[in-house]
Amino acid sequence: MSMDAPTISLIILSALGMLISLYAFRVKQKLAKDKGYKPVCDISEKISCTKALDSGHGALFILPNSLYGLAFYALALALAWLGQTGALFALSAPAVLGSVYLAYVSFFRLRVACPLCTIIYALNIALLVMSAYML
Repeated sequence: MSMDAPTISLIILSALGMLISLYAFRVKQKLAKDKGYKPVCDISEKISCTKALDSGHGALFILPNSLYGLAFYALALALAWLGQTGALFALSAPAVLGSVYLAYVSFFRLRVACPLCTIIYALNIALLVMSAYML
């Protein structure tokens, strides 16, 4: 099966999202076991994934956001692989809205920049734009 460059881009973006979500989940697990754990994404007081992931906004219905991210990106990867760009666009639009909300919370309420979160926001926007381009 031959794939065009935009489809390959969607697959790569989805795979990157899965990897970042997996790392965020791992950070959350390690923080739960060891409060002294300092992940590589904690750069300073204002640039910290720990503060965002450990906040009340780092989980929904007791599950960490990273698990929702893993499921989202796995589905996005499958849709991209199958050429279902319309469905991927429909999936990506609410993800971008959620990203806008979480970015607001991170930057303006928590007053912290989360490197992992920011990468996820960018990936969500890129998935939306690329899937819209392919409609």
